[in-house]
Amino acid sequence: MNEVQLNNGVSIPAIGIGPAAARSGNLNLKSDIPIINLGFRAYNKFCLRPILYHNYVNSVAHAFQAGFRLLDFSASYGDGVLINKAIRKSRIDRKDLFLTTRVSNQAQRSGKIRECLFQQLEGMGTDYVDLLMFHWPVTDLYLDTWKQMVQLYKEGYCRALGVANCHKHHLEALLSVSEVVPAINQIEVHPLFTQKELIKYCKSCGIQVEAYTPIARMDVRLTRLPLLKRMSEKYHKSIAQIILRWHIQNGLIPVVRSLNKKRQLENISIFDFELSADEMIAIDNININSRLRFDPDNCDFSIL
Repeated sequence: MNEVQLNNGVSIPAIGIGPAAARSGNLNLKSDIPIINLGFRAYNKFCLRPILYHNYVNSVAHAFQAGFRLLDFSASYGDGVLINKAIRKSRIDRKDLFLTTRVSNQAQRSGKIRECLFQQLEGMGTDYVDLLMFHWPVTDLYLDTWKQMVQLYKEGYCRALGVANCHKHHLEALLSVSEVVPAINQIEVHPLFTQKELIKYCKSCGIQVEAYTPIARMDVRLTRLPLLKRMSEKYHKSIAQIILRWHIQNGLIPVVRSLNKKRQLENISIFDFELSADEMIAIDNININSRLRFDPDNCDFSIL
């Protein structure tokens, strides 16, 4: 696995897997009739949930076995117990993995940053994480959160510190209150939303950018483009692989979400070809500044 060196000398894998939470979605059966709803709740708890958790653990374990070493997780997704089970199932040594977790918005509101991390450590079955981030720059809270994270970093509970969803003004504020420069800023980046100016600023500060939603959820505005179809045919790669390769050559670390085993193998098989300079520029020029997720300057942090 290719690696990137962060501003504190720690090396991080060049691509990551972000399994998010194990949620049941449409399988979470409900009814307006109390007695029927009681039965649904029991069915969800004792039948559907175990299957959901089993499949989640198997999928994360498979990602490790397929070659992924960077895991992107968050306290917003759970306590980390399922991640611990996946690590043990994969039989990959913990020291060979790069584990990331993020402080939830709820923890920021309660001020329980230390407790949030310790719960994650206990759940994951480890005494440190490789990267500790906050999930969102919650207004009026994220600077105090960062100061507590810096203290945890100094105590050795994490090998590197990062942030997520930070604009330039958020980063400037962080740099004004602490001597520790974030090693990572994880932001939404894809060919429909390239964020070139923010990435340029991050690089000028020595901050590595991680890209979430890196393939734009295979938006039809990408998948239908003749440009990407031609590249796909030329390199005998999928459109998703072309886009992920574009991230790599732009010096970004894409974090992919798929729990599908076939997709996982596809997503990590991007280091055996290289796009030309002209092709890179052509993909850059797809940009239409279309954000698919939330804008940290215009969102309700209470629902995130």
